[in-house]
Amino acid sequence: MRTRLATICLLASSLILAPAAAEAQGKKPAAAAAKKGAKDDKKVATKPGEKPKEIQLEEEQEGPVTAGQMTEEAAQGKRLFDAERWSEAALVLKRVVDNETGDDEGNKQIAQYHLAIALYRLQFYQASYGIFSSIADKANHLKFNETLLWLSKLATQLPEPADIIERVGKYKTDQVARFNNPQQRDLYWQLNYLLGRYKYRNRNYEEAISLFEKVDKKSKYFVQGQFFSGISYVQLRKSVPAVKSFQRIVQSIDEGTEGVEDEARMRDLAFLSMARTYYSASVRLDDNNVPTIDSSKLSAAVKYWNRVDVASEYWLDGLFEQSWAYFMAGDYPHALGNIHTIEAPYFPNSFYPEADILKAVISFTICQYEDATTIVARMKRKYEPIKKELEAVLNRFKGEGSEQQFFTFLKDVRAGKANLSPTIRPVVESALADRQLLRNLEYVRVLDEEDARFKKAPASFRNSPLGGDVTDALNLARELATRNAGTLARERYQRNLDELNEHLRDASKILIDITAAERNKLDNTIVTGQLSTADSLTYGVVKPDDEHVLWPFNGEYWRDELGFYRQVVVSKCANK
Repeated sequence: MRTRLATICLLASSLILAPAAAEAQGKKPAAAAAKKGAKDDKKVATKPGEKPKEIQLEEEQEGPVTAGQMTEEAAQGKRLFDAERWSEAALVLKRVVDNETGDDEGNKQIAQYHLAIALYRLQFYQASYGIFSSIADKANHLKFNETLLWLSKLATQLPEPADIIERVGKYKTDQVARFNNPQQRDLYWQLNYLLGRYKYRNRNYEEAISLFEKVDKKSKYFVQGQFFSGISYVQLRKSVPAVKSFQRIVQSIDEGTEGVEDEARMRDLAFLSMARTYYSASVRLDDNNVPTIDSSKLSAAVKYWNRVDVASEYWLDGLFEQSWAYFMAGDYPHALGNIHTIEAPYFPNSFYPEADILKAVISFTICQYEDATTIVARMKRKYEPIKKELEAVLNRFKGEGSEQQFFTFLKDVRAGKANLSPTIRPVVESALADRQLLRNLEYVRVLDEEDARFKKAPASFRNSPLGGDVTDALNLARELATRNAGTLARERYQRNLDELNEHLRDASKILIDITAAERNKLDNTIVTGQLSTADSLTYGVVKPDDEHVLWPFNGEYWRDELGFYRQVVVSKCANK
């Protein structure tokens, strides 16, 4: 039990700024388009006992190519491109790429690059990305270096689940450094951020930090870069530089850095992250799993939790996490007061079954065994039916095509149309409100908008081979996006259910501990022949000063009292 109490860590922050959690585990979002000619070494043994020979696919044997004289058709495509007649140019360039004009490999690669740009200008971003993605997979491509610029542009047009970060990861830091000039400084900072995200995803935290450090304060990616820098330091167990990274977020926002998305949210997220970092550093377990507390770091954690704004989406999370810190410090009145706030009717959709676990643990700690037993019994009576109902809903989505079914379920939940009982509706809505999930939904919406644009294109374009490519790119990307969104939604749902099961198991363990403690108390009574005397230790007596008024709780909540409740606690533990 004590081990569980000491394990709140900063990884929870990365779930808020998705897809950091998935990246931290090496999981990757949906790829934008199928890769053609994927590289894969094959080994073939020609004779028994003979070592397998390495046979490389043709694409791997390709070296640098050169471009000779263009055919007249290719030149016409280039003239149309230069004249910004994007639709006409794209149709001609497609023929060059498909080797229908007889151009050499070099000119086909150049035409491929220009075709991707033309599609970008036509706002067919997904199809454009599919071509640029293919170029980025070939370091020897004539336009490999130039493609990095367009990947950065696409990163502002397509949501994060398109996974442009993966393509940027094909490039080296020296190739990014080419943009370190006064004219392209913003691009340089953006690319360092994207490459840093790629390194972070692959657990190369030191490299990630060095890249995030190159993102200047003037960049709109500075705040996000500092957040991932802080998370990287946490992964490296370096709490001091982690806190400094989070502090720079607050300082940057306070100084008015432009381009920061949702400043208030990022400020609160920084405070929450600092609190979690200090808390993690304050609790250490010895060889017997007994926690030792650094009171100064624990106090710092409490201070930063208090700085999360009351109107923030993270306020209740911070208040609950702070309860564990108060418990570890032995400040039971504050811990129980916070839980009292969380359970206020102002938050009907809040879902904190672990709050009952903490209340039971506190009652157990002060030897209020009867109270602890009652709390556990009420918790199990409340949450076991919820668990069964959640399991029943999950069991509706099984077998082939379950990802698509769960994606539809996700959309219905977000739209308030899901067939859910009032009991579990807020639980499911909370589980499926993850920001990474919302980004996946946004990606599908963007793909649908692009498909609508394509359907308004001239028939000559829609019915051409290039139009078929655009349709294929959109269909494949949407299929992958919905499948990944459905899979992610199911994982979030399952994780929520698993956590509830864990809390119910913890409740059962508390009952076992209560039984053992009461048995020890009875054994002591038999040995001594009398009941041991109880301490009259009372926690939480509030003495108001000139600036505060004592207002006893009478069953009625007031909004301005939230966060200020204290509960008087009396210990019944025996003298020793």
